[in-house]
Amino acid sequence: MILCSVWRKFVAAISMVPARRTVGFCKVRPRAIRVNEREAPWLWQPPGPPHSIGRMPVDPAQLRIVRYPDPVLKRKAAPVERIDDEVRAVAARMIELMHEVNGLGLAAPQVGLSWRMFVVAGAAWDQPDAPDQTFINPEIRFTDRSMEPHEEGCLSLPGIHVDVRRPVGVELRATTLDGEDIVMQSSDFIARVWQHEFDHLDGVLIIDRATPMARLATRRALKELRAEHG
Repeated sequence: MILCSVWRKFVAAISMVPARRTVGFCKVRPRAIRVNEREAPWLWQPPGPPHSIGRMPVDPAQLRIVRYPDPVLKRKAAPVERIDDEVRAVAARMIELMHEVNGLGLAAPQVGLSWRMFVVAGAAWDQPDAPDQTFINPEIRFTDRSMEPHEEGCLSLPGIHVDVRRPVGVELRATTLDGEDIVMQSSDFIARVWQHEFDHLDGVLIIDRATPMARLATRRALKELRAEHG
């Protein structure tokens, strides 16, 4: 009987404790939570494109080619939401930097901007008097998936050249600086240039696509670049 009396007093006491108010069930963003689709299908969301938080003002004259291992080179770039004078000035500066080092292409992340945009030199077409071009928010579809190896270098990886296997045929969809949507196809060398620059927009470098033996051969050069970067 004494035990029952003590128990009743305990239950009465805890019933008087106010319930803690729950303000939120999670302090991290939902996309940071790993959810198994089978375990909780109502919570699962397919991965989406990177979120754009608005562009910071850019001084094109200050842009320089960044080198490995700068973190921007491994980051997935965000879409360009509007094409304005700033975007056109950045594209012009990128073309200028590309020609200064005799490059055939240059992506915005290579100048420190996480934008989905790249430029390609007219010389990459193997056609006389072909103009330089700017591609904004590009998309790539493979029209011929047969793989072909070819040696590639990168302006952000000076002194490093590796064989990279890529699909031969490509369809490129993009927007020009004039706001025109274009579709281009090629199975020539230019298709490889498009793929190389498109990789930069997804944070992929040629060393990521190289064979294990090729990566081993670049180990010393990469170490030197990391030392220079600090």
